[in-house]
Amino acid sequence: MDAERLRQYLEYYKDLGIGTIYRREASGAGEPGAGGQGSGVGEEQEPLSDGAPSGPSSEIHTGAPGESLLQILADIGDCKRCRLHEARNKLVFGVGNEHAPLVFVGEGPGADEDEQGIPFVGRAGQLLTQMIENTAKKEGIPLQRADVYICNVVKCRPPGNRTPEPDEMEVCGQFLDRQILAIRPKALCALGGTAARALLGHKEGVTKMRGKWFQWKDIPVMVTYHPSYLLRPYNQDAKREAWDDLKKVLHYVYD
Repeated sequence: MDAERLRQYLEYYKDLGIGTIYRREASGAGEPGAGGQGSGVGEEQEPLSDGAPSGPSSEIHTGAPGESLLQILADIGDCKRCRLHEARNKLVFGVGNEHAPLVFVGEGPGADEDEQGIPFVGRAGQLLTQMIENTAKKEGIPLQRADVYICNVVKCRPPGNRTPEPDEMEVCGQFLDRQILAIRPKALCALGGTAARALLGHKEGVTKMRGKWFQWKDIPVMVTYHPSYLLRPYNQDAKREAWDDLKKVLHYVYD
């Protein structure tokens, strides 16, 4: 990567509020992220027991050796791999701690996210922040939103906030896979049905999947409602259930 392009990406990370970038040394030969890491889209996974899963095995740590989030972002570049680029304002990559033990995965950017280039900054994002920080505080866990990592299945806003099409999810899915493998979290939290389908391949609705542990590769996944769904006034029961789901995730990851 030339110096000017590197400077542009460093400025991008600065705009996201990330002050420090860590570079991992490659642990094996070959180009970072090359081969063997297909998209998780459509790969159906079976649920684990309702209790807390055992910790992820060391197998996941062999994926994408040495690849950093900055390298993945550089690889995405000014992405025009699918039709979603046509109406986007900014590509929305992800935000948070690149060494976070917990990663939240949503569906895709909305209008506020498309404007700022940061995931979950609109009303749904504000609710997600409250859910993370208030639940952690009540459970005695010292945790802020900046301590986790947040991203979406697709990196460009679908027109009219429609659900991403399967081919769009497939294109962006390879980068989501690489993000997760680069971070190597202890657990994932899928926000909503689109994220759950992208990670797990299940066709069931969120109401049937939420509160249960699944697996993406060797990483435990908890499915819960998307914050935008919880903003609707008639979903009070769903709010309580989502908070319960989040408590399970936080205690598993941080206890």
